Amino acid sequence: MKVNIFVEDMLFFKYIGCATAAKTLYRQLCQKPGMDVSWNSKSSDFDIVHYHTFGPLSLLNRKYSRGVKVLTAHSTPRINVGNLAFSRTINRYYPNFYRNFDHIINISVPCQQEVEQIVPDMSSSLIPNGIDRDYFVRNEDKRESFRNRFDIGDDEKLVLAVAQQTPRKGIYDFIALSKKYPGIRWIWVGGFPYSVFSKDYFKIEKAKKQCGKNAIFTGFLPDIIEAYSGADVFLMPSYAETFGLVILEALSCGLPVVARGIPEFREIFPGSVQFFNNIGEAGAHITDDEALHRFSGKARDFTAQYDIKQIADMHCELYRELVES
Repeated sequence: MKVNIFVEDMLFFKYIGCATAAKTLYRQLCQKPGMDVSWNSKSSDFDIVHYHTFGPLSLLNRKYSRGVKVLTAHSTPRINVGNLAFSRTINRYYPNFYRNFDHIINISVPCQQEVEQIVPDMSSSLIPNGIDRDYFVRNEDKRESFRNRFDIGDDEKLVLAVAQQTPRKGIYDFIALSKKYPGIRWIWVGGFPYSVFSKDYFKIEKAKKQCGKNAIFTGFLPDIIEAYSGADVFLMPSYAETFGLVILEALSCGLPVVARGIPEFREIFPGSVQFFNNIGEAGAHITDDEALHRFSGKARDFTAQYDIKQIADMHCELYRELVES
């Protein structure tokens, strides 16, 4: 079977989760017997073209490519709110975007429910994101190098967040927590992939300058394993997600996770994550070392069900069903 994985992984797209998920799937599919897999090929001769973004290049490719056209719904209107400055405008086009494809893969139940409300007549299925558990493993050498780089002592607690710097991702709550707990070190990895088109770009830049020295904003880091290895707690304060891939990455590296109790996270990560509804609850979890140790002990085992090998098998099965039908 000939499959083309297509994602606009240039400019701001290469720093967001859909590109990471697409590359992880692509690498695993390449190892499957009977699968001839391409990456962003301009050829039109494929049985399946699997899109992970629906920007102008994807829509252009869809017009001349043959075969079944599949879209993974990494993006839905709900997650643009508080993320993009022009979310209200772009959200109007989602029904037309979705209808450009033959089949939609939803990555969580809340995602599936939202897509079905927008295009109830679309063919769809549910396949979660996968993770390369051989790659996302805690590394003690990288822990040491990361903490040395940012002058963090061995005895200091480090709370890590990995996300775009936007209101939807909860950056204001992160900043508030860093001020409430000055004895804890706080690091936010990730920047503004949409630049000034990110929601509250200038307001967030001003708020960061008013933080104490215990809060660090690194921007993009080439080796995210260093950050996961260097941290003691992973914080995910996002207000809306379609999945939450970074939580899987953190869990796979053995980190205890404290995440906002949104429906997506409660559905995907039951029993493996400590949930909060406000910064008071978040702070209580972050300072409860006994609970953190308990959740850390079972973190990596939870991710086995999302191993990319298993998720790739689910994609192969769906591809065959779509081609044969």
